[in-house]
Amino acid sequence: MMNAPVSNCPVPLEQQPLNEYQSLQESCFFRWATLEDAAYLNRGFQLGSIASVIAAPFAASSFSLAESLGQFVLTLSVVATGLLVLLVLRLYLGWSYVCDRLLREKIFYEETGWYDGQYWTKPTDVLDRERLIGTYEVQPILERLRRSLFGLGLTLVGEFSLWWLITA
Repeated sequence: MMNAPVSNCPVPLEQQPLNEYQSLQESCFFRWATLEDAAYLNRGFQLGSIASVIAAPFAASSFSLAESLGQFVLTLSVVATGLLVLLVLRLYLGWSYVCDRLLREKIFYEETGWYDGQYWTKPTDVLDRERLIGTYEVQPILERLRRSLFGLGLTLVGEFSLWWLITA
């Protein structure tokens, strides 16, 4: 549901930062970042499991399950973790973009296409409201996603370290 347009705002509804924020909240994919901690982790494990299933043919074509079980499992794990990194990075970039637009005093918008971009300076009341939302709603989401990326990065380092130990 889009907000009512800001009075005297030339920015198209779908490009207004508050509406972009609401669109992310309603999006099936981007909503993942707003879930409670247990549900957020559960969704991550579900997506990791799906990624492992997708990675299984790749791992099976590279390593025989009977002869190289460790390498097979590590290949599954690395590919699944890598796919999760890409998904969380996409979440981070989407939320970061919206946060940046919520916090900025001036926002760029396009009236009809890429060739006619303009800047609009937000009135004080709009700026204050959007900065509150950006600071107290979106920045905690970004911090969670940063922690997730850090954890997934450490997981990849651990997986590559195990790989090195197994193959050395």
